[in-house]
Amino acid sequence: MITVIPDISAIYQMINFLVLLFVLNLVLYKPIRNVLLERKAKIEGMQIGAQKASKDLVAGEDAYKDGLKQARTEGLKEKETFIEEASQEEKEIIDKINKKAQANLVEIKKQVADETEQARKALEGEVEAYAKAIGEKILRRAC
Repeated sequence: MITVIPDISAIYQMINFLVLLFVLNLVLYKPIRNVLLERKAKIEGMQIGAQKASKDLVAGEDAYKDGLKQARTEGLKEKETFIEEASQEEKEIIDKINKKAQANLVEIKKQVADETEQARKALEGEVEAYAKAIGEKILRRAC
């Protein structure tokens, strides 16, 4: 069996270890932890900024889509208004043309009636002459 006799060197080793731990903590571990904490804070800040930018982008897209919908709706309303105005103008033009056509039709009917009356009067005057001529031709043949 091995027996270990404690001596003063073990105490020196413990003190040396504690001093080394204190110095390493002061010189090496704390600065590394601080750098890591700063890096973590920067990364979190960047993540928050990225999330905010993403939310702003989504909000901008939504605003763009809403604006586009509104513009389309207004465009369709204006289109319908223009179509209604055009159809109203079309009706007015057609009404004017119909009135003018009816006026022309009445004038033409009157003109045709006048010409018919003139032709009838002219033929009435000539009917007697034609009747005499036909009668003479019929009588000459009969005789």
